[in-house]
Amino acid sequence: MITKDRYIDWVGKKESSNALVTSNHADALSATLNRDDPPLKEGDTIPQGWHVIYFHEIVKLCETGSDGHPKRGEFLPPIDLPRRMWAGTKATYHKPIYVGEWIKKTTTIEAVTPKVGKTGDLVFLKLKHEIEGNNGIAVTEIQDVVYREEAKTSLTYDILPSAPFPAVWSRDVEPTPVLLFRFSALTMNSHRIHYDRKYVMEVENYPGLLVHGPLTQILLMDLFRHQLSNKLLKDISVRAVSPLYDTHVFKIQGCADNDGKSANLWALNHNDKLAMTLKASF
Repeated sequence: MITKDRYIDWVGKKESSNALVTSNHADALSATLNRDDPPLKEGDTIPQGWHVIYFHEIVKLCETGSDGHPKRGEFLPPIDLPRRMWAGTKATYHKPIYVGEWIKKTTTIEAVTPKVGKTGDLVFLKLKHEIEGNNGIAVTEIQDVVYREEAKTSLTYDILPSAPFPAVWSRDVEPTPVLLFRFSALTMNSHRIHYDRKYVMEVENYPGLLVHGPLTQILLMDLFRHQLSNKLLKDISVRAVSPLYDTHVFKIQGCADNDGKSANLWALNHNDKLAMTLKASF
């Protein structure tokens, strides 16, 4: 069993990076999502949540691990479990982000928590991201990442929950390798589970290429934006429930709450079982 004290020296570590918000990046994501938005220009606001395409983990190729991620032990702790998965995010949107401004991202390691689950040892990594623009803090995020042991058994879909509410909005998504590649390129995410079929099936024992958790989140936020185009998000809480693969079409769905101030969105796999939930307030 992995003890919590093993990673105590990593808690509180910070790193920062800067990025210029260009229209080209946002236009590329818009095209990847098959949106018909006109090209953005200087001074336009980017859609909420799209800041993720501007901050990249830039390391030399020789400094990447066998899974394609940057090697652990530099900023991130040296967690020796092989499988890394995005588990969820809580975000608060304070101010808009504009094309043409420089933004700064400061990441703090908030917690490193070992646990034991049904699949064996787990380590949960909690990261706090603060995105700051010309007018102060624009976005605060708490991101959860989970590290797991190698796969021993396949996930059984019939133990997963179904849709949490009757769907008012619904859209089918075909997670083609081209879609996954384009999102990996936009975010400079070289994790091989998203593009290397031989690796993901033979080494990590998944049935196909995995859809990025942040991509599914952006698709859910895009559904909200399409259905409630006159609303701006205040907060979201996102939880990954089960993986989505490129082998099947999946659904993104949602509905507004009766209070007129919140909405629930979710993603379902090909068996209509829950893959992700997103609770939004606006």
